[in-house]
Amino acid sequence: MQRRCQVHRDLWREREGSEIGQGTHPWWPAGTARAAPGSPGSSMWSVCWLPVLTQLLLLRFLVAQPVSPIRVFVVPHSHMDVGWIYTVQESLRAYAANVYTTVVEQLMLQKQRRFIAVEQEYFRLWWDGIASYRQKRQVRHLLATRRLEFVIGGQVMHDETVAHFDDQILQLTEGHGFLYETFGIRPRFSWQIDSFGASATTPTLFALAGFHAHVISRIDYALKDTMQNSQGLQFVWRGSPTLSAQQEIFTHVLDQYNYCSEGFNWDGTAVFPNSPPDRVFHPKSVPITWNNINYYVSLLVDNVKERATWFRTPHLLWPWGCDKQFFNASLQFSNMDPLLDFINSNSSKLGISVEYATLADYFEAVQAHNASWRVHTHGDFLPYSSDPFQAWTGFYASRSGLKALARRASALLYAGESMFTRYMWPAPHQHLDPAWALKQLQRLRWAVSEVQHHDAITGTQSPKVRDMHEENLSSGMQGVQELMASIVRDRTPAHSDQEPVGHSAVVYNPLAWTVTTIVTLTVGFSRVSVTDESGQQVAAQIQESKKTQSAYDLHVLTTIPGLSYRYYSIRSTEGTQEETNQLGASLARTSNFGRKKKTPARPRDRHLIHVENDCYTVFLDRDTNLLHSIWERGSNRTVQVTQEFMEYHANADLKYGFVSDNFVFMPIDSAKSPWNSVGMQIVAGKLMTEIRQYFYRKVGDRNHTYAIYSRLAHVPLAQGAELLCRRIEQEYRVGPLELNREAILRTSTSLHNKQVLHSDNNGYQMQRRVFQKYSSNGIARNYYPMAQSAFIEDGRSRLVLLSKQAHGVSSQENGQVEVMLHRRLWNNFDWALDYDLTLNDTSTVYPVLWLLLGPQSLTTRLRQRCGLALQRAPVVLLRELNESAQIFPGSQRQQEAVTLPPSLHLQILSIPGWNYSSNHTEHLQDLQKRHRGKAKADLRRVLLRLHHLYEEGEDPVLSQPVRVNLQAVLQGLGSVGAVEERSLTGTWDGNTLHRWSWRTQEPPHHRGSSRSHSTPLQGTKVTIYPKEIRTFFIHFRSHESLADSVAPGRPQESQKKEDDPEHGKAWRDGG
Repeated sequence: MQRRCQVHRDLWREREGSEIGQGTHPWWPAGTARAAPGSPGSSMWSVCWLPVLTQLLLLRFLVAQPVSPIRVFVVPHSHMDVGWIYTVQESLRAYAANVYTTVVEQLMLQKQRRFIAVEQEYFRLWWDGIASYRQKRQVRHLLATRRLEFVIGGQVMHDETVAHFDDQILQLTEGHGFLYETFGIRPRFSWQIDSFGASATTPTLFALAGFHAHVISRIDYALKDTMQNSQGLQFVWRGSPTLSAQQEIFTHVLDQYNYCSEGFNWDGTAVFPNSPPDRVFHPKSVPITWNNINYYVSLLVDNVKERATWFRTPHLLWPWGCDKQFFNASLQFSNMDPLLDFINSNSSKLGISVEYATLADYFEAVQAHNASWRVHTHGDFLPYSSDPFQAWTGFYASRSGLKALARRASALLYAGESMFTRYMWPAPHQHLDPAWALKQLQRLRWAVSEVQHHDAITGTQSPKVRDMHEENLSSGMQGVQELMASIVRDRTPAHSDQEPVGHSAVVYNPLAWTVTTIVTLTVGFSRVSVTDESGQQVAAQIQESKKTQSAYDLHVLTTIPGLSYRYYSIRSTEGTQEETNQLGASLARTSNFGRKKKTPARPRDRHLIHVENDCYTVFLDRDTNLLHSIWERGSNRTVQVTQEFMEYHANADLKYGFVSDNFVFMPIDSAKSPWNSVGMQIVAGKLMTEIRQYFYRKVGDRNHTYAIYSRLAHVPLAQGAELLCRRIEQEYRVGPLELNREAILRTSTSLHNKQVLHSDNNGYQMQRRVFQKYSSNGIARNYYPMAQSAFIEDGRSRLVLLSKQAHGVSSQENGQVEVMLHRRLWNNFDWALDYDLTLNDTSTVYPVLWLLLGPQSLTTRLRQRCGLALQRAPVVLLRELNESAQIFPGSQRQQEAVTLPPSLHLQILSIPGWNYSSNHTEHLQDLQKRHRGKAKADLRRVLLRLHHLYEEGEDPVLSQPVRVNLQAVLQGLGSVGAVEERSLTGTWDGNTLHRWSWRTQEPPHHRGSSRSHSTPLQGTKVTIYPKEIRTFFIHFRSHESLADSVAPGRPQESQKKEDDPEHGKAWRDGG
């Protein structure tokens, strides 16, 4: 990533008239000509004259010295993207495996050497498939002696902008579980130095995981400059306005030199696709000799003294490494060792001391300094701009198809985890191998974790890396679908050999609430009867498919308790409900409206038609076929609402200025309308009405480029279907786009939001976004990520957008909200062409948004739950049906539902399979006994995580603390034997986790003034406070079929249920 940034910085300086190459970089002596980037001499200018100046270069440091030396912590690292330009396997062969092989070897040679390891995926692949037994023993020794340190510890260095926090937690949990299970270690520091912006959710998650300190880098260039000049690069960050000081974390922002140390990389450039046979690499920097060592002293000392002025303590974090470095660690350390020795031997003269260090070494020194730090509250560092013309906001919508696939995979994994857990408890059936089942889940966990990387879910990778992610996700999804189908088959009798006469459908609700919704299936017949498990007809609607010719969309109304199933039989019939007077699938009627040409807006004499349900009346303009307004029943208010597709045009030629690319959004001008006519259909039925609008580029075009499919459900509020009634579901068809177009959906309303937008941080919390007036590039710099939701509002109403995947969102004008849906770009930037990073995406995508309109109090109550209904929709499993096959569970009793109060979300219910003891001491002892082997997976330990959805004071009822009896909530899974509270990723006992405390500059009465008062677990009862995320291990009382899979260290059982006066009561409100 560093190479791309350097090229764009050079372009900016050329545009601003800077003299590139004439001593403009602070590390280079003024007046010294520097070779152009990419030329043979670019890494280091010639040193043939250095012997002449050796004494002069040293003497410059012997004049005036600081009172106390600057203590420099040189932190060796290698930034190894888990897929960006090259696939994981290509990178593993070319350099990544060599990083760990050679670093371990070199650390063992000299005790003073250190290294931090970041991305777990490469390490796990090296550990499991390449490392020898001797190397594994050496790794354990280096960890024990604190010479090797794992930071972050997740599967990847995750994205912080478009990734959902559920998936961020997953990838952290995957990495931390491996590290703890394998080594008994738990990371305490972050290293989020390449995520494109910094979210306020991340410090909260890292605090919950037990981290002491947090390192970031990519924040707005102007803000970083201001923070440097004011010594504000270090602070205590309270990312959550509700949790506040309870989950604060000390944060360090890397200075303008980022995470690379230019001029100090001696191991050359990685060669793809494989390392050279002779293992000889051309070094980037000239090797250190006695003839040139003073030059390197000058280079390092100058840099250190400049950077030291930007920090408040005499301790300086100096990252040593860059992208794909340390694959030949021998060259790195053999050159740096004598340099550090030389400086330390002249420390009093030079004014600095240097030492190899880990992040633990550095932050221990800073913490011991006992300074008072300013507090940064709640706000994030988004969007990220690397210069005035480089707003990294384009990737919010890059590779929209991959973003959608990643979310679908996450949703399927979420459902599969709880379904498998329910299958195993209270007793598994005999026809499914639990080891095979766990393997399917683990494959998808790996794939979903991997795609959270900051060059994956962002869509900033090359096409072959995109293909890698799509293949891994699809393969993992197929395995979990097979698992879920096997669980269903295990609970229902097998088919006979007769011809199929229809379908059987099992619909599983993965949420811990009762859900009323409409599920949609595609069938090949238009006359349909749908019956449930008791043989009763159910409400359904059949209509022509909007996507597939000669097929039909079958919509079925279903109500499913939490973590439960509904079984349906779908059969072809001789007639519809109207013809047979039976409650079957009603046939929807389609009304076609001719195409309307785009015409100038006319304020009067509108010819409106309307579609309504119990919550909304949607008005459509017959003259334009566009949405006109929405009347909301609760507030009795009509809001003007129009929607249309627009396109930003992008420059493709560098000689005419900056370009949009995978990362950057750089529109030439304001958005343009790409269509000239609109066609419309209204498909009206008893269960729902669908409005289909088709947008054509040219009046005479046969095929449309854009479409909006809007659905209103006809269900009464009295039947517990409020979430279904109060949402307007929209699906869009976008593409294929013309080249260098960036497509948006613009929704214009009569709401006076004054260009103030609220968008979410990773689906966890909302951020207020005020439109900023910039002298240049103002459109792009006012775009923000929308991982799950956004809204605009005035004093009376709020319009909420809920998204199934990540997008970019902005409010460019009063009353407007625009969502970037898709991008297709090409440019002549040599660097982008060389690595196939031009984003020539010719796909058609189908994003989904749900709209909520109403008073603030109503939308506040519904937004979180409705968003989860979209993200975690019921899973439909289909199989063929024949005449004699019994597809329903018959005499088998449906498992008892798992139901939580409306303010709590079951964030995860899974069997992770970890084989470590819950007791840390016992686990370390177990590791000593089984270095050569691996224990059997523990199928009895269940991971449970609960999340309070609401902020403090957000809703008078739903923002209250909730007391939950886990024994009662989980009684459908069996008898709870014990409950342990754990850290976010499960590796710490909640009672033994302690984090460093940092002094702050705020008054004492503000310190720790969070209104959240987390209380400890009491038996099986726990009180969850607003915005808390609480993680538990649940140990059910064992049954024989799982007895041989249990790892040691199970805690003592809680009291029997007959001794519990509150047994049977799942929760109660209050503290």
